[in-house]
Amino acid sequence: MAKDILSVIRAHINTSSKGQRLIAQFILSSYDKAAFMTAGKLGRTVGVSESTVVRFAAGLGYDGYPAMQKALQEMIRNRLTCVQRMEVSNDRIGDHDILSMVMQSDMEKIRMTMEEVSRSSFQAAVSALISARRIYLLGVRSAAAITSFMGFYFNLMFPDVVLMQATAVSEVFEQMLRIGPEDVLLGVSFPRYSRRTVKALQFAQDRGATVIAITDSETSPLAPIANCTLIAKSDMASFVDSLVAPLSLVNALIVALGRAMNRDLSATFGALEQIWDTYQVYAKEEDLGGYE
Repeated sequence: MAKDILSVIRAHINTSSKGQRLIAQFILSSYDKAAFMTAGKLGRTVGVSESTVVRFAAGLGYDGYPAMQKALQEMIRNRLTCVQRMEVSNDRIGDHDILSMVMQSDMEKIRMTMEEVSRSSFQAAVSALISARRIYLLGVRSAAAITSFMGFYFNLMFPDVVLMQATAVSEVFEQMLRIGPEDVLLGVSFPRYSRRTVKALQFAQDRGATVIAITDSETSPLAPIANCTLIAKSDMASFVDSLVAPLSLVNALIVALGRAMNRDLSATFGALEQIWDTYQVYAKEEDLGGYE
């Protein structure tokens, strides 16, 4: 299959039946909406039968309509503007309960992530992080929340962690000035993919560092650059990036690192508990009701 499904549709449109041309024209003009329609809804929208839609997908070389729909969805994730995302989300939710729809979608993304993430890549990431001289973490825009969360725990676990601030492209490279073969860069990005993150991963790879990517699919621009790619399914809830599954993956990564470093971490957290108690970092039961 050609990677760009729209090019495939254009190539077949002149040899299609009248009904299939209606489907093709609708997809070409409104692919952002078509990608999230069932075969039945797409057929009703253009005035053809559901079976005609299924035959249209088969005519393009797909195993069925779900396979064509998946190709459409993967193609558009990095193309939709915030306004288009809001429109698509409103169409998908319709009159349904928003809370239920969004949370059901998040649960589905966790299930898909659990099934698709490579266990060997996951273990390779754990091994690379444990043996790294220095760990660099990079996530921009909404992905910064993921790396900030990781940074909090990594700084408790490892002696040298750089949580990169990516306010400008030049600043990214300045913070990575001394990255080398003994270091690891862990980059996080989801549609719409950050160009800064892609460039930073390429820079790290050129310097011989180990590159770990957390992203949504093997077609992500981060995947070809990374030494190991951890797939976590994201979704668009209106203009909001759903990062529930990526965060769950990160939780698993932190737990796995903790298990592998168990003896060293016990000493570290023992010392931290004394510091927290001395400087009253956490409220105690007797403090509740009157502390600042």
